[in-house]
Amino acid sequence: MFNAVPSLSKLFFASMLAVFAVASAANAAECKNRGDLDVRYCDEDGDLVADTPKNSKEWLDPNPLIFSYTPVEDPSVYENVFTEFMQYLSKKTGKQVRWYGAESYAAQVEAMRSGRLHVAGISTGPTVFGVNLAGYVPFAIMCKGDGTFGYKLQLITQADSDIKQVKDLKGRKVAHVTPSSNSGNQAPRALFKNMGVVPDEDYKVIYSGKHDNSIMGVANKDYEAAPIASSVLDRMVQKGVVKREALRIIWESDPFPTTSYGMAYNLKPDLQKNIREAFLTFDWKGTGLEKEFGKQADTFCPITFEKQWKPIRIIQKENKVVYTTAALAEEDAKLKKKKKK
Repeated sequence: MFNAVPSLSKLFFASMLAVFAVASAANAAECKNRGDLDVRYCDEDGDLVADTPKNSKEWLDPNPLIFSYTPVEDPSVYENVFTEFMQYLSKKTGKQVRWYGAESYAAQVEAMRSGRLHVAGISTGPTVFGVNLAGYVPFAIMCKGDGTFGYKLQLITQADSDIKQVKDLKGRKVAHVTPSSNSGNQAPRALFKNMGVVPDEDYKVIYSGKHDNSIMGVANKDYEAAPIASSVLDRMVQKGVVKREALRIIWESDPFPTTSYGMAYNLKPDLQKNIREAFLTFDWKGTGLEKEFGKQADTFCPITFEKQWKPIRIIQKENKVVYTTAALAEEDAKLKKKKKK
């Protein structure tokens, strides 16, 4: 395994763009239903994700398969967490499996859109961008054996802070994660507004880049508060990275779905079947996944984007999110600019 996917040559990249342009034009002419999907994809069965191409010449059967997990503080650590699973995925598919440590949500989505990423775990909010922009088809989620899953948006501050409720955020410096993050930005913007507090108007938003950064920033008093994913805080507390008693939860939401797991829409059907089977039959016992996520989940459960991501789509619609590569690139650029300040 290696830690990064080699960059494409300019000639190969240009040829890929040409192929995509031809395929998109043909698809646009033949597609009877698309919904919010990019023009290169079609959704004739109405399940809100891209259909597998009807033409077998458009199917991909890559070797190696490239696998990626949602961007985190140290991608190399999570490569080790997923080592046993990637070995199992290799066994079930007969393919080599290599790791891609994405540095941002935009980079992860673009890698799948361009055909350089085939299987991935994509965070809650960016999952919708992946579906609409990159032909990402989510089909699994980490869960407990009884089928339960989810995390909450939690608004945290320091234990000794004078911030007691959401309205106390007015005039403060608050860390959001990234523009496309659900619990770290999209949900707070939609939900806080209904509680009389408008981010960027009533308080200053500073994008931290990752939930880990927001949590540590609050603990170290770099930020006065932050909306974060409860699952990330739980893991950091369990690892001893941050002390729960140093923080106070001001408010929390109803549960949201966690990171989705899925694949590119245009993989060969037999390969798609084997990838699904690998997730849904993998035994977590004694693996890095059990060690890292065992207190929140112990297996993968099947899901559909249409059902489990409905509340996320509603939140993004409330926030007038536009699903275009330009919009995602703009969000990424804004994040990088804010992080440099």
